[in-house]
Amino acid sequence: MMIRFWLSNIRLDAGMTHDEVAKNVGVKRQYYSMIENGERTPSVKVARKIGEVLNFNWTLFFEGIGNEMKRA
Repeated sequence: MMIRFWLSNIRLDAGMTHDEVAKNVGVKRQYYSMIENGERTPSVKVARKIGEVLNFNWTLFFEGIGNEMKRA
């Protein structure tokens, strides 16, 4: 598990709470928190919506995953 500090920083820079992001994305706050804490990886649909709400490139969620899989 690796906390997504970059996501937390983007959210804080946007002045939003976990609850506000979750409501705008259409997910439960607990689920959004798990994404931010690195406990869950969002689906492409959810990643795109988070990127839209927080105004960043949603593919950041998936960068490095291919390399991680090769190491396993």
